[in-house]
Amino acid sequence: MIKKLFVILFAVTLIACQPVEIPQSEDIISPVSERTELRVGTLYGPQIYLNSEELGESGFDFEMANKFADYLGLPLQMVPFTNRKQLFQALKDGKIDIIAAGIAKTPNRSQQFKLGPTMYKVNQVLVYKEGTPEPKDIATLPGEITVASHSSSVHTLTQLQKNHPDLAWNQVNDQDYDDLFALVANGDINYTISDSNSLLINQRFLPELRAGMILEEKLEVVWLLPADESDRLMSKLLAFWHKEKRAGTLEHLNEKYFGHVKRFDYVDTRAFIRAIDNVLPEYRTMFEQYAGDFDWRKLAATSYQESHWNPSARSPTGVRGMMMLTRPTAEYVGVNDRLDAEQSIRGGAIYLKDMIDRLPESIPDSQRIWFALASYNIGMGHVEDARRLTESMGMDPSSWRDVKKVLPLLQQSKYYKQTRYGYARGSEAVHYVDSIRRYYDTLVWVDNQSKQMEQLTPEDETEAVAEVNSNLTQSTLTPKG
Repeated sequence: MIKKLFVILFAVTLIACQPVEIPQSEDIISPVSERTELRVGTLYGPQIYLNSEELGESGFDFEMANKFADYLGLPLQMVPFTNRKQLFQALKDGKIDIIAAGIAKTPNRSQQFKLGPTMYKVNQVLVYKEGTPEPKDIATLPGEITVASHSSSVHTLTQLQKNHPDLAWNQVNDQDYDDLFALVANGDINYTISDSNSLLINQRFLPELRAGMILEEKLEVVWLLPADESDRLMSKLLAFWHKEKRAGTLEHLNEKYFGHVKRFDYVDTRAFIRAIDNVLPEYRTMFEQYAGDFDWRKLAATSYQESHWNPSARSPTGVRGMMMLTRPTAEYVGVNDRLDAEQSIRGGAIYLKDMIDRLPESIPDSQRIWFALASYNIGMGHVEDARRLTESMGMDPSSWRDVKKVLPLLQQSKYYKQTRYGYARGSEAVHYVDSIRRYYDTLVWVDNQSKQMEQLTPEDETEAVAEVNSNLTQSTLTPKG
């Protein structure tokens, strides 16, 4: 099933994403005080903007746009597009107010638009498939590069072409990063170019992807405003950005969307994807049943991290079963047989919810799960020790971003001798939480793609794949020199 998802991922997108109807504005560049809503153009992407039935709207750019709309006292309307050409034209035509879509700063964009402040920085990397030779020289690649039209990849290649006149590439209009990643993973194209964050995120779903050489370093990701904008909105944006930067919002969102994806393990990711197909179906209803109002995929991700969904799992330290419960914990949550899959899942869910409820109220709802998981791993006492150390260092003890920096210090005598509970493997707890977050993200992605596939008729699928093949055939080859 997973392989089929990769093959038609971009085809599903073509079927599901219809042309966007954009509401007209009476005066798009009127003073902010006269606006009735903030209209933000965007692109679909895990780190940019997603809208799902279970989780609602999410993404780095969405969360920042939502905060900016609140700052302006206006309702937010996100307007997603399926390609950059339409997105940029909508801003030029005054149909949207801002572009917030993980767009990198380039000289060409600086000439066409006003650029907002830097949200974060990325590298441009060459992407190829696992099992093929690692590319060593951009000028002598044994295959073609395919990139999305109007992307920053085009600028990168254009700059490289100045020193490598024979460099050529294909540009496609109707595929974006996610579509091109799927084509590389399936061997349909040789290479593409991507920003480093997008690649890291997509490796959770397509572990065949590999990062080759870095082609451009530290590109600034910015929002775009119309070139003829009256500066009222830009001044508001700058004031907002400074406020949120001081508040740590940018660092928090960087941690939320990118902090847990920096470690990539090909073997582990492949094994997890196989387990979703071959093992999870037997236990999924149990996770769904006992998760209650808690997202069952977080419970399932925790179980995979603990036991790889093996109900007979045993550890020399005495923990057992799907959720690897200790004997005292099992007694506390009413589990008689730790090797019984259903009992273990039920008990693990009860225990995890109990720890979430016991956390200090100062910890935001969106971050309580990460503190609870760290407590599940090394104990709540050690997590509280780390929170106290965090506060003593002038950081926020209720921010997972800050506490995860301090947890590894519990392994150093200089720090743990100051604590109540002493030594703890804090770095292990950080790795534990990051792994669960990666497994959870993969489960959400697979679940969403499965639902999209269920809505396709065989005729839809055939038509979409044919359209993708047609688009690739008609792609533009950039002339040499």
